Amino acid sequence: MPRPEKVKAVAEIMDYFAGSSASFLTEYRGLTVARQQELRRALGEAGARYKVLKMTLTRRALHELGHEGLDEWLTGPTAIAFVDDDPVPAAKALVDFRKDNEGLVVKAGLLKNQVIAPHQIEVIARIEGREALLGKIAGAVKGPLSKAAFLLGSLSREAASVFSQLLEKKEAEEGGSVSGSDSP
Repeated sequence: MPRPEKVKAVAEIMDYFAGSSASFLTEYRGLTVARQQELRRALGEAGARYKVLKMTLTRRALHELGHEGLDEWLTGPTAIAFVDDDPVPAAKALVDFRKDNEGLVVKAGLLKNQVIAPHQIEVIARIEGREALLGKIAGAVKGPLSKAAFLLGSLSREAASVFSQLLEKKEAEEGGSVSGSDSP
């Protein structure tokens, strides 16, 4: 029978995985404590929490959640980045940090309940962030809308000009016929 503290720890780890949009498994062997803290800060700024957990308890939590595909990566000194929202900034933070720190190995990940390999994490890191993509979409929509607004504005200005000219012409014709009827 499992001890209550282990049951509680497994439940907590399950909550980490269940509450995350993505999770990235890393091996931090060879990183100094200062470098690990630097990585934690970079991941924190990217919207992720970096946790060092007991692998036996993590394996048990993942099995209870139905994720047995990560077992081969749950060996050695492993830490997990739990991503709260957009996985792109966290993946970028890991990949960028790894470029300068060979001691960090990105092992695998879990994205929307699907196991992903390290090369797929690199692909995610190359995707532009959510805000940048939304900005591009807004820019793409804004351009045609601005052109349409300009065209509609110019049509209304031209229509007003045409109506003004027609009114002036009509007034001139009415004014000419009125003055023509006064002559003997």
